[in-house]
Amino acid sequence: MFKKALCLSVGLAALAASAPAFAQTEIAWWHAMDAELGKKLEEIATGFNESQDEFKVVPTYKGSYAETLTAAIAAFRANEQPAIVQVFEVGTGTMMSAKGAVYPVYQLMQDNGEPWDPSGFLAPVTGYYSDTDGNILSMPFNSSTPIMYYNKDVFEKAGLDPETPPKTWAELETMGRQIVESGAAPCALSSAWITWIQTENLSALHDKPFGTLENGFGGLATEFVFNDELQVRHWDNLKKWSDEGLFQYGGPAGGADAGPKFYAQECAIFMNSSAGRAGVINNAKDFEVGFAPLPYYDDVIDEPKNSIIGGATLWTLNGKDPEVYRGVAKFFTYLSQPEVQAEWHQFTGYLPITNAAYELGQQQDYYAQNPGSDIAIQQITRGTPTANSKGVRFGNLTQVRAIVDEEFEALLAGSKTAQEALDAAVERGNQILRDFEAANQ
Repeated sequence: MFKKALCLSVGLAALAASAPAFAQTEIAWWHAMDAELGKKLEEIATGFNESQDEFKVVPTYKGSYAETLTAAIAAFRANEQPAIVQVFEVGTGTMMSAKGAVYPVYQLMQDNGEPWDPSGFLAPVTGYYSDTDGNILSMPFNSSTPIMYYNKDVFEKAGLDPETPPKTWAELETMGRQIVESGAAPCALSSAWITWIQTENLSALHDKPFGTLENGFGGLATEFVFNDELQVRHWDNLKKWSDEGLFQYGGPAGGADAGPKFYAQECAIFMNSSAGRAGVINNAKDFEVGFAPLPYYDDVIDEPKNSIIGGATLWTLNGKDPEVYRGVAKFFTYLSQPEVQAEWHQFTGYLPITNAAYELGQQQDYYAQNPGSDIAIQQITRGTPTANSKGVRFGNLTQVRAIVDEEFEALLAGSKTAQEALDAAVERGNQILRDFEAANQ
C-alpha cells in the first residue's frame, strides 16, 4: 500500500507539473481586418498573450465594418457578445446611443487601476470618440484620414513638376487638363469614398457644417445641411470633370474601381484613406507614388482646416465577469505602448494614436526615410479643430452614406443637378436621423 501511495503521489505531482498553474481568462475580440491587416492584428494579440500568462486575447474576423457592427448588436441581444468589438467611426453615434451596452474605456481603465492619460493621444482622435464632458468612450486603435496619392511619372510626362502636386482644386483642374491633353494619362482623378472624402471632409476642410448641432456631436436632434453652396459647387465640378473625362468615378462606398484605375496608370491622381498607403505602394509597381494633402478651394478659405478621422476604435461591451475586464484594461495598456503603436502605424499607414508613437517614429527616422508618410498626421493635426472640422457623428450614418452615393450616381447619370441630388440626399438622410432619434429617446 505504501508503494501504491507513493506511485500515486508521484503521478499526481507529474500531472500537476505538466498542467498550467491556472486557466487563462479568454478575451474575445471581434474585428473587421482581413488579409495583411488581419495578420498584423493577430500579431498584436499574440504579442500581448506572450507578454503575460493571465489573459488570452482571441481575435475573430467578423467581416466588413458594417457586418461586424451588425453581428455585435445581434450577439448582445442574445447575451453572446464579445468583450471587445472593433467599430468604424461612422458607427460611433450608434454605439453611444446603445444604452447599457457599452463599458466606456475611461471608466474601464479607472476601475481596473490601469494608467490612462487622454493627453497622450492625438487630439483629433480623442476628440471624435469623447462625450460632451471630454471622456473618451472607446479605445483608439486604427485611425486614418484621407490624403491624395499621385503618379510622379505621369506628372513628369505631362511636363509638370513631380515634386509639386496641386494644393488647390483650381490647380488640380489645370494640371489635370495638362495631363490628359498631353496624353500622359487618359484621366486626371479618381476617388474612393465620395461621401467621406468629397463631401464630409470637403466640408470640414472649408470649415462648413455638414449638419447642425456641431455635426451631430450636440445631440440626436441634429439635421443635415450639406446641400449648401460649397458642396453644390464641388459636386457640379465633379460632374463637369466626369463629362470631360478628367474624373472617373470609382464606385460607391470605398470605390472598389478607383484604386485599380490608379495602379493601371489610367488616372494620375487617387484620393483615398491614409491607411491605404501600404497597399498603394505594393500595387504601384511601375511608377513612383507621391503623397500630398487634400486640395481645397482657396477662394473659400485661405488656410484649410484639419481633415477628419476615419478608421475604427475598440469598444468594450458590458455583460462580462470582472476578471475579463481586468484583462481588457491590461490589453488596452499594452496597445497604447509607443512601440506597439509605432509598428502598427508604420506597417499599415494608419495614424499613430499616441504622441509618443509619433515621436518614436521621428527618432527612428521613419518619416525621413519614407517621404510622405507623415502627410496624414500633418493634415489632421493642423490648426485647432472647429465645430465643423472635429468630425461627424450621426446615428445610422452608414445608411446615409449609401443614400449620398445613390444621389451622386444620379448626378453623374444626368438625371439630377448637383443641387437636386444634394437636396434629396439631405431630405432622405434627415428622415433616417428622425427614425434613429425616435428609436433612441
